[in-house]
Order: sequence, then structure tokens, then C-alpha cells
Amino acid sequence: MAQGPPDRLDQRASDRDRDDVLALLSDAAGDGRLALEEYSERADLALAARTHGDLAELTRDLGRATEHRLADAPLRLTALLSNETRKGFWRVPEQLSLRSVLGDCHIELQDAALTAPVTTIEARAILGSVTIFVPDGVEVRMSGANLLGASESRLRAAPLPGAPVIEVHARTILGNVTVRPPEPDAARSRPRAAGAGGR
Repeated sequence: MAQGPPDRLDQRASDRDRDDVLALLSDAAGDGRLALEEYSERADLALAARTHGDLAELTRDLGRATEHRLADAPLRLTALLSNETRKGFWRVPEQLSLRSVLGDCHIELQDAALTAPVTTIEARAILGSVTIFVPDGVEVRMSGANLLGASESRLRAAPLPGAPVIEVHARTILGNVTVRPPEPDAARSRPRAAGAGGR
């Protein structure tokens, strides 16, 4: 976390501040910059942190690139020993960051409004799972790396002409990232560009 003036470091941290640091620690574990034991220790401290200074100490040695990501972070969903879900109608930003550590994080896009022609999703699963529900016909491009884990797309149909593109960059450690169709009763619609007609 970026260093700041003493008065900033002494300010109370919010839940969002703690979530951002947890996501950065998860990213560092996925990149191999933190061992799982180190990640676990720092995550516990992040959850108990009271000030920005407490949080800064936890990311001080992770490099300037980490500090930059904290300042310009995309929408983040983090499931730490829990379940995190986003479904129904919601506006999907151009970039999303999904993290699951000993938990389950899933998003449903069949009723979502995409705000960009190409949506980029960074998905990290450490001893957990990330599931992205996408209706057939949407173009999904998957890439990434797995360490004793798996990432896969279970979409069956070819992309429709002019369909939105979803790029999924997956990284797993003893976890899995899966792109799959929604359940039959939830597959009534497909993601649309924001501002498009309809509901």
C-alpha cells in the first residue's frame, strides 16, 4: 500500500480499504511473491487492521506495481473464507478483479449490462473457486496459469456475430476458475451493452 503523510497513515481504515489490501495480498500469493503461509498471516493482520498505516506495513515489500494497482483498482469482489455473489441486473465495468481464497466467488452475467465491447476479468483462486456464468453465444477468451488447479470454459455454442467479448485471465493455486452457462431457468437473456434497449 502506498505510503502517505503521517496524518493519512493515522486515519482509520474502512472495510473497503481492508478488502483492497486483501485482494493485493491474494494477487501477490498468486504471483509467487508471497508463500501461502505468509499470505495467511498478512490476511489475518489486514482483517484486524485499524489504520491506513497498519495496512501499509502489510504491502510495503510488494513493490511499486502493487501500490499502483491499489490506487487504480478495478471493481473487486473478494471471497475470503466466505461466498461472494453478484447476480441479477448490474452494470459490469470494463475491468473486474475476482478473488477467492478458501471461498467461493461467482458472478452471473446473463442479465448484466456490459459497459464496454471487451470486458476483462482477472480471476484468482487459491484453495477456492471462481465461477463466471455466461450464456452461450458470448465470445470468451481464457488465458492464465494453474498450479495444482484448473481453469476451463464450459460454453458449448460458437460466439454470435458481434457478440461482446469477455477476456478471463485466470490464475489458480489448488483452486479452479470456471466459465459456464447459467442454469436453464436463468438463461433467458444474454449480456447487453449499457444503454441498449430492453429491460
